[in-house]
Amino acid sequence: MAEDVEDTEPLRGFTAGITAERKAAELGALLARRGARVRYGAAMHTVPVDDDAELTAATEAVLARPVQHVVAVTGSGFGGWIESARAQGAGERLLAHLGSAELLARGAKARGAIRGAGLRESYTAPTEEVADVLDRLLAQGVAGARVVVQLHGDPMTGFRERLRAAGAEVLPIVVYRWTDPVDLGPLDALIDAVIDGEVRVLPLTSAPAATNFLARARRTGRGEALLAALRTNVLIACVGPVTAAPIAREDLPHVLPERARTAALVRLIADEAPRFARGDG
Repeated sequence: MAEDVEDTEPLRGFTAGITAERKAAELGALLARRGARVRYGAAMHTVPVDDDAELTAATEAVLARPVQHVVAVTGSGFGGWIESARAQGAGERLLAHLGSAELLARGAKARGAIRGAGLRESYTAPTEEVADVLDRLLAQGVAGARVVVQLHGDPMTGFRERLRAAGAEVLPIVVYRWTDPVDLGPLDALIDAVIDGEVRVLPLTSAPAATNFLARARRTGRGEALLAALRTNVLIACVGPVTAAPIAREDLPHVLPERARTAALVRLIADEAPRFARGDG
């Protein structure tokens, strides 16, 4: 009896479109290793706001009075905030201020950034979802508390509204802003490739990229055509629920890995894409 041989290139014949800016090459390499053809079209450009007056003002608001809880959503965002404060000469003051608060991490990367700053978290969400952090805060009560929420990508409007409804003062910290990519050509070409049926797999790793991918199509008169293609001809795979939010708002079918990790996303795509193409999904 012949032994079953694992297919090391399950994505042979598939073209994947990558909208990411950060780690696009890493994601593309993982997909290509499994046989996929890869097209790149960054959907956004990340701009740090180290000298941004709004971030400086937000930091000063945090420093104005004691804070009871600090939510770190991403490692790069939390670390960027501390670096920005240092650039403004307020780094050590901010760290001392945050040291007296309860620090809650959405996941391992946020926890690493907290520890890298010399602080210590009291809680890390087991599922790496902000819903767990929200449940913990609401369970222990936040009435009258000042809660700092470091945002990254999604504005987390619902999260913040729930805290305010429970009596908290919420202090949002925005560390990065997103703009259109410097070169719109690759993004426009990727949108066309999805509409034309060339791209069958769309891995998404950030909410801003997902949002601007759809928005760019609308601004250029291709919104309905793109949505039609995404509903019927493309396997959309989002790395986690935050990334999936703009996709879910459009009621587009999508899949998510059990863990919000790039490797888990690629494994999911390798498993699901052949079934999707056969119509088994």
